[in-house]
Amino acid sequence: MSSAFRSFLNSPTGPKTVHFWAPMMKWGLVVAGAGEMVRPVEKVSATQQLSLFATGAIWTRWACIIKPKNYLLASVNFFLGGVASAQLIRIYNWRRSLGDSPSEVFKYMFDIKDKKKEGEKEDEAGVAAVSDATDVTVGH
Repeated sequence: MSSAFRSFLNSPTGPKTVHFWAPMMKWGLVVAGAGEMVRPVEKVSATQQLSLFATGAIWTRWACIIKPKNYLLASVNFFLGGVASAQLIRIYNWRRSLGDSPSEVFKYMFDIKDKKKEGEKEDEAGVAAVSDATDVTVGH
């Protein structure tokens, strides 16, 4: 066995540790995210992509400051954030093409509900329920 391979095998972030296998399994998220690039943009979840982007950014930084430094973990999280940011750009461009303003796109991405609009929808639903109840005919 060569000394370079032995060194890799016995390193603090080598294949005998969770520091190796956890990032290896996380590559599945990167591959899945890249696979969604062909999915219609209206079916891609903006909140899920925001969480994947935040996860990628936070853990990339963390992997570079811990001891031992885990460059495999940093790389997988960097690519996870990259794939998520590409999806977020797709969502942003799609919403803008529908005529949304940047603030409306922001609200859509962060799933922020407009309380005034929700109240109007509830009022309309209540009116519709009342009118449906009065339309009931009694058969003899």
